[in-house]
Parts: sequence; C-alpha cells; structure tokens
Amino acid sequence: MALPKIDEVRDLSDEEIEAQILEVKKQLFELRFQKGTRRLEKPHQFKHNRHRLAQLMTIERERQLQKQQAEG
Repeated sequence: MALPKIDEVRDLSDEEIEAQILEVKKQLFELRFQKGTRRLEKPHQFKHNRHRLAQLMTIERERQLQKQQAEG
C-alpha cells in the first residue's frame, strides 16, 4: 500500500480536513490500544496514519496562514 498523496488533501474543504484529522487521531489511538493488548495485525498502519495526519495538519496550517495574509 502506497502512502497517501498530498494532492488528495488539497482538494478537500476545511471542514473535511478537520473531520479527517479527528478520524486519523482516533485510528492512531485504536492502533496504540491494539499494540498494547498485542492484537495489532498491521503495524505499517502507524506510519501511514502518521503520514496522513501530517499532511492534513500541514494543509490546514497553510490555509490558516493564507487567511491571515489576506486579512492583514
């Protein structure tokens, strides 16, 4: 499975990005829980989810900075 592309994130609206950030954080929590109880079957999901979270948060921050520059 390839890592998700950032272009996919750029096409999302601000609300969709926020919703996906929450969803990925929940998935990471569940993976940590599975790891703690030794039921983790796909350890590569940590890397994919952390990568996706970083992409989402980067685009969210870029948009915040663009709004600040437009206002001031």
